[in-house]
Amino acid sequence: MIDVEKVIKSADTSGRMFLGSKKAMDAAKSGRAVVLILSSNCPPKTVNSVQRHAHLSNIPVCIYPSTSADLGMICGKPFSVSAVTIRSLSDQGLLQALERERDLAPEERK
Repeated sequence: MIDVEKVIKSADTSGRMFLGSKKAMDAAKSGRAVVLILSSNCPPKTVNSVQRHAHLSNIPVCIYPSTSADLGMICGKPFSVSAVTIRSLSDQGLLQALERERDLAPEERK
């Protein structure tokens, strides 16, 4: 499992991080993301839809083990964030870890 905080910090420095479930859904449908991160309290309907489209686009989806308020704090925002879309990463080690994660079956990603 990848370290969500490292991925967010790396994406924050590269400027290719988008917040919100609508952006995550758009990225999952278009295949234009490195990874999608969803909070543990993201609505189940949203989680299922994002995961289904991400699977078709071969994008790994990480469920952040804490709430959307905590995910917002990690992103440096004073509000709740239910989904984070990472479009590119500056850290090559993290990018390689995500590529390995992408190659795993969903049940192996835990």
